[in-house]
Amino acid sequence: MLNELKKTPLNAAHAAAGGKLVDFAGWEMPLHYGSQVAEHHLVRTAAGMFDVSHMLAIDLVGDQATAFLRRLLANDVAKLKEAGKALYSCMLRPDGCVIDDLIVYFFGPGDYRIVVNAGTADKDLAWMREQAASFGVTLEPRRDLAMIAVQGPQARAAVWRALPGSDSVSAHLKPFQAARLGAMTVCRTGYTGEDGFEIMVPVAAAEMLWNALIEAGVKPAGLGARDTLRLEAGMNLYGQDMDETVTPLESGLAWTVSLNDDRDFIGKPALMAQTSPRPFLGLLLLDKGVLRAHQKVVAANGEGEITSGSFSPTLNQSIALARLPVGTAVGDEVQVDVRGKLLKARVVKPVFARHGKSMIS
Repeated sequence: MLNELKKTPLNAAHAAAGGKLVDFAGWEMPLHYGSQVAEHHLVRTAAGMFDVSHMLAIDLVGDQATAFLRRLLANDVAKLKEAGKALYSCMLRPDGCVIDDLIVYFFGPGDYRIVVNAGTADKDLAWMREQAASFGVTLEPRRDLAMIAVQGPQARAAVWRALPGSDSVSAHLKPFQAARLGAMTVCRTGYTGEDGFEIMVPVAAAEMLWNALIEAGVKPAGLGARDTLRLEAGMNLYGQDMDETVTPLESGLAWTVSLNDDRDFIGKPALMAQTSPRPFLGLLLLDKGVLRAHQKVVAANGEGEITSGSFSPTLNQSIALARLPVGTAVGDEVQVDVRGKLLKARVVKPVFARHGKSMIS
């Protein structure tokens, strides 16, 4: 018997709005509400919202919470000095490979919230609890919370209309900062390359907030647009661009790893020993066609592989993220095997579009 798909608190709202529901990491989620491309452009030019309640928030409390996270994560939470500040990091195995990527929010000594990916949530929580045994901290999964991401240049104004009084706090939030407003947490974070908020609310209030945002002029968008938006912004997707077979150093995530201190985190010795990691860069297709994951890339000094690829609605051109042979650099021309035909592509910095504009020169 097949396992029944899990549903977010907004599942009925998606069905009522005509969302095309699909299986995503064991959750029934909307792929789009009619036009994936229209939803993509909506976020780049105005505001769209995504149900991301399938992701899991985990509250971490305890006197040794900071020490625990400094051991658990490749990035260093000691950087977080101001309440509400957030940090993006990978959580690694002892061999340096990526268990998951996540965001951790600091609200005070011994008070953190971690948000992990849907497909890895159970595995992540089990690993965290195993590592936490000697620290005396508590990890509480918060499936009583829903999460809505409102993204786009008009997102902040729309949130203020939907949540009267929230502007007094959220207007002053800097990127990668959060604030608690009663039972609600407003985070100035996202996965699209646009400004906006990710709002965590109790499950019972999720549909009320969703409808208030619709009344404020925000239209829903699905997983399809979320994927092309994050790809244009050069943001990794766990399970495609990195997983338990690669390290962050060969996933374009060296900037999230704090190696130059005395801190000993899980996976650090393996990363210190890794020499000449394969470069992780962007590809811009010069011929006609569409780049897809797992296509072979032929470079002057070897072969690589596309990890994520799609047609970019903003650039009107096909783009990809790829793990390439050592020595490949921005500006090089490579070939991609697309259905047995070698197509020309240019290696570029892996941020293709942001704030509605092309970043490719």
